[in-house]
Amino acid sequence: MEHEALGVRSTITGRRTIRDFNGEPLTEAAIQQLLEDAVWAPFHSSKEPWRFILFTGDGRSKFADAVRLTQPKEMLEKWGTWIETQYCSLIQAHLIVVVKAHPRQREWEEALMAASALIQNVQLLAWERQIGVVWKTHDYNWDPRFHRAIGVKADERIAGTLHLGYFDKTPKARRRTPAAKLLTCFRD
Repeated sequence: MEHEALGVRSTITGRRTIRDFNGEPLTEAAIQQLLEDAVWAPFHSSKEPWRFILFTGDGRSKFADAVRLTQPKEMLEKWGTWIETQYCSLIQAHLIVVVKAHPRQREWEEALMAASALIQNVQLLAWERQIGVVWKTHDYNWDPRFHRAIGVKADERIAGTLHLGYFDKTPKARRRTPAAKLLTCFRD
């Protein structure tokens, strides 16, 4: 058991957000296996509060088109080529994690927190398999035009957009505030 704990700690502290992907093919089967393992995240409701929308292969252009729908003309003139190169060539998959938008705040927050735990599971499992992930919460995640274009239902919200793929260079770790400085502890 101690060996496993060291492995989990190493994965948690070693994981990095990857923004520079190399375009090496990532199979849909590999992503499905990540999801099969990641769904063991905790949740409070009687059934899993999430679902997934995946864009791979030529389907990545549908994702890029949906992003472009949300951008003003000047942004597209400046970033259009970058969007095409990144989203349709270098990044091998776009995974949207969707949750129900509950009318009661508590249920919505519990669904979002559970989806966040699932997303962290995806990131850690991917890291162990040398697959890079960046978790994005761009403005397009809230845009109804984007939702309609990718099939997010009116009663759903996006918990995160995950870009996945292989990478060549591991970024340096960012400084973290020691937990002791963030801890309020009540004793006796």
